[in-house]
Amino acid sequence: MKKIGILTGGGDAPGLNAVIRAAVKTAINVYDCQVFGIKNGYDGFLDQDGIIPLGMADVRGILPRGGTILGAANRGNPYARKIIRDGKEVTIDVSDEIVKGIKRLELDALLVLGGDGTLRSAHELAQKGVPAIGVPKTIDNDIGGTEITFGFDTALNIATEALDRLHTTAESHHRAMVLELMGRDAGFITLQAGISGGADVILIPEIPFKFENIIAKIRERADKGSKFSIIAVSEGAKPEGGTQVFSRIGDEIYVPRLGGIGQAVAEYIEKQGFESRVTVLGHLQRGGTPTSFDRSLATRYGAAAVRLAARGGFDRMVALQSGKITDIPLEEAIAIPKRVQLDDDAVITARNIGVSFGDEE
Repeated sequence: MKKIGILTGGGDAPGLNAVIRAAVKTAINVYDCQVFGIKNGYDGFLDQDGIIPLGMADVRGILPRGGTILGAANRGNPYARKIIRDGKEVTIDVSDEIVKGIKRLELDALLVLGGDGTLRSAHELAQKGVPAIGVPKTIDNDIGGTEITFGFDTALNIATEALDRLHTTAESHHRAMVLELMGRDAGFITLQAGISGGADVILIPEIPFKFENIIAKIRERADKGSKFSIIAVSEGAKPEGGTQVFSRIGDEIYVPRLGGIGQAVAEYIEKQGFESRVTVLGHLQRGGTPTSFDRSLATRYGAAAVRLAARGGFDRMVALQSGKITDIPLEEAIAIPKRVQLDDDAVITARNIGVSFGDEE
């Protein structure tokens, strides 16, 4: 193994730089291998200045930094790239050009750090002979085959702190405070933060809710002397018989953008006579310094990915199972997105301590 490449695709997540640092250090220290950074996801293979060498000096000091020194492109699908042709926006397949770019660099392995979309592209490129290895990155924690993705723990801590802060102002003003959190179609952030942050109502995509059940919980608390309530809402949550709320409709390139369910919940609460406010945490969950756990996990993933490359374990993804780093086929990782299970211990525990999911009669 003489040359490897690293790219970061999809949305940014705390811990990306830690993976890059670990991969570079392992490649150089253990295998005396050259490392190249691919800028802005797969797009780097198509740009004149999209490839940069990475040495020890380039990764010094980046362990605690959020974001990614390589840049990311969450609309960088090589099989559906938007360009302007004859004055019109068209979609083209540039996967063959990317394969040529990889061969031109004579890469022995390509480490792909990303979520389900980026890893799906990595698997498809592997079918064309690309020596791709996946590293699971997403704050949503929705990639199959691994217990946890790096970035999730940081997002969870930020969400929990936000709930802590909302508690004091909610209690002071006797309000129902609604916090809308990220997660797309998976409710892991909202569920875990809701439990850790003492939410009274937790609304997640996996459990459709009834608006009247939210009010019933708020009224129950008020009758017992608690004049405030905390509602944690996943951006992908939806009412029973209803649909998710989107702030932007998608197309063949742009993923539909969830957002607005928190406002809908707050407005309904207001109409029932309870003063309410909504906070959308948004990209604050992605930014800033990664937690110690995410730094450690990302470092383990980065080193393991290089070791996997040295063994020729292509079209596979490093994963955490039973507390140990292993690897699984990329096809398995992307086959079934991970979701909160209704019999999950966390769901049962939340119900035991009196949390409402809005589905109770």
